[in-house]
Amino acid sequence: MTLILSNDDAEAVLTMPDCIEVLEDAYRELAHGRGVSRTRSDSFCPTARPDALYSLKSMDGIVPKLGVGAVRINSDIITWPVEAGTERRVKVPAAPNARYVGLVLLFSTENGEPLAIFPDGVVQRMRVGAANGLGVKYLARQNSRVVGLLGSGWQAGAQAMAVCAVRPIEIIRCFSPNADNREAFAREWGEKLGVKVVAVDSPEKALVDADIALCATNSIDNIFFARWLRPGLHVSSIKRPEIEVEAVKRADLVVLHNSDASPVHLFTKGVTIPEKVANKGWMLADGIGFDRLPTLPQLIAGEAQGRSRDDQITCFLNNIGLGYQFAACGALLYRKAKERGLGHTLPSDWFTETVHP
Repeated sequence: MTLILSNDDAEAVLTMPDCIEVLEDAYRELAHGRGVSRTRSDSFCPTARPDALYSLKSMDGIVPKLGVGAVRINSDIITWPVEAGTERRVKVPAAPNARYVGLVLLFSTENGEPLAIFPDGVVQRMRVGAANGLGVKYLARQNSRVVGLLGSGWQAGAQAMAVCAVRPIEIIRCFSPNADNREAFAREWGEKLGVKVVAVDSPEKALVDADIALCATNSIDNIFFARWLRPGLHVSSIKRPEIEVEAVKRADLVVLHNSDASPVHLFTKGVTIPEKVANKGWMLADGIGFDRLPTLPQLIAGEAQGRSRDDQITCFLNNIGLGYQFAACGALLYRKAKERGLGHTLPSDWFTETVHP
């Protein structure tokens, strides 16, 4: 039988500490060559909306230790509006009933059967947060207490959960250009985390005296700059362009999520992707030697050195997502959902065939 799960099911069973734990072990496996992750691919073409493009994105990975492989697929209508002077990558909920389309297919490595199908939303958020949480665990000072957070959206909540899971955080100062959003974020996450979360009206106020600087936006422009660096700071991003290249170059220690510099981008004739033009998105970090920097799996496996002094400036670039993360977190979700009796089962015969493919 194939288990069909919802975002509500995922939210009910996935905790940040559990996601951090399963990814930490999975990354160790990947570093030792006992896992596989394929480079993400994004294919673009025009769509009916003149200010948007259609994007079909996919990534996959296999975690043999957990007995699963996973494919994550997104079918998106994407726009790039300018908000508060910053160009952003914004998905439009254009499917019927104003919904997004993102699916994860989880397969058994023992017999190939589809174990589960679920939307990617909650798992996507948790795997990003967990990866950056591991960056904090291995790179931030042990005595870190103060966090400056740039962003107040969906992913910012996961960053707050993750940093509090790995360090005894006392205060988070949050800035985003929208005052209502940052105030609402502070109220919600202060209550959820049991720590002081304060909304501030500038990035400088968010970062003053911060031990850890977290970027969590959908910007394709720089939002963190070298002038904000100081000894002992750990800086973290969830997107490649968030941190200015000069800031990355000035850090004493830089660790990537993965050595892939960018997804494989494919597009029809005449299409221009805003995040691929000069000084935007994927092109902003061209000055960083991705092939020369250690990765998070290598750091976790002890193949790369972490922080060695309290005065070092460290930087974690979550530069690209991995389908491998969806296999690891998907295995966790599948196990916990089965234990709780969540979801709906459908005959696996509906998704398999007798005809040789």
